[in-house]
Amino acid sequence: MEASPFRIKVPGSVLQDLRRRLDRTRWPAELQDAGWDYGASLGYIQELAEYWRTQFDWRAQERALNAFRHFRASVEGHGIHFIHERGRGPNPFPIVLTHGWPSTFLEMLKMVPFLTDPESHGGSAEDAFDVVVPSLPGFGFSDHPTQRGVNASLAGDLWARLMTDALGYQRFGACGGDIGARVTARLGFAHAKNVVGIHLNSLPTISPYLGPGARPLSEAEQAFLQDRETWLDAEGGYSHIQRTKPQTLAHALNDSPAGLAAWIVEKFRSWSDCDGEVERRFTKDELLTNITIYWVTQTITSSVRIYYESQRSPWRFAEGDRIEVPSGFASFPAELNHPPREWAERLVNLQRWTDMPRGGHFAAWEEPELLAEEIREFFRPLRGG
Repeated sequence: MEASPFRIKVPGSVLQDLRRRLDRTRWPAELQDAGWDYGASLGYIQELAEYWRTQFDWRAQERALNAFRHFRASVEGHGIHFIHERGRGPNPFPIVLTHGWPSTFLEMLKMVPFLTDPESHGGSAEDAFDVVVPSLPGFGFSDHPTQRGVNASLAGDLWARLMTDALGYQRFGACGGDIGARVTARLGFAHAKNVVGIHLNSLPTISPYLGPGARPLSEAEQAFLQDRETWLDAEGGYSHIQRTKPQTLAHALNDSPAGLAAWIVEKFRSWSDCDGEVERRFTKDELLTNITIYWVTQTITSSVRIYYESQRSPWRFAEGDRIEVPSGFASFPAELNHPPREWAERLVNLQRWTDMPRGGHFAAWEEPELLAEEIREFFRPLRGG
């Protein structure tokens, strides 16, 4: 298995078509003073779309993205795009970072310098990492799946092959949140001979064993499960349609850039530590670079389909199952839910738990320095193990 250098170069015709579509947007009606109460704010999405049409410079963003070392490899028949940045230190340790939805590999890029070159950011060169940032199957510049069953667990298996066979790393760590947390968990569960530890900033969607002989749920765990149901009822509409009727949604989002922007940006506002002001955390250029990656690759369809595939392959632990590789967890205050430590311990061999001072669902993007420091601390004793 060989990895080939890759360079992002979007055809000009695709960008011209994007501008024309933005110019012809048919905007919906909105109640007076609706704000964000009913979903994405009409006023903000109009403002963002106008910036996208008239000021956003994709070519400048493309150059910035291409400053990283991009590759593609065929892994078990799946064309996978990834970034591979070597560490600056005496013995860099390899780590694979996995993004979630509705972000892309872009989510991880701010954190890369803090991991590859810690000495230049107040740390020690001894803590340097070789960093691999893949695009999930069906996301970004990875191929669109052409068959059923491409879910987060399969991505974990592909990452194991990518790291060992394509890149030659026989020992490595893994980190992720959201969908990336499930990918990372799969690596720790099914590929423990290669994975020395995993670090998570949200818990993976795994059902722990709660049958006969299991420890009864604590009050904190019961409250967590109730809070999770309450959140799903109030905020989980996106998830329900993506795991039941993703193709119906895709017809709209793949055709309308304004619709795509609304679907994605509403989540960045709701899920980040921004107090309802999305540009406190993300600039228009950052938001639009992420959205444009979806647009130019036409991957919104395949990205939302991963919810459908994962729903049809639920991960339930049997009695005695647990992820036994050393595991760390960073709890960010604006994350979607807050499991108690004892719930995490049902799922993983928890060696480190850190309550972070700020940040939300997109932790690597919102607080790259904080999360990178946490990752360095967690993996420091595992490098030689």
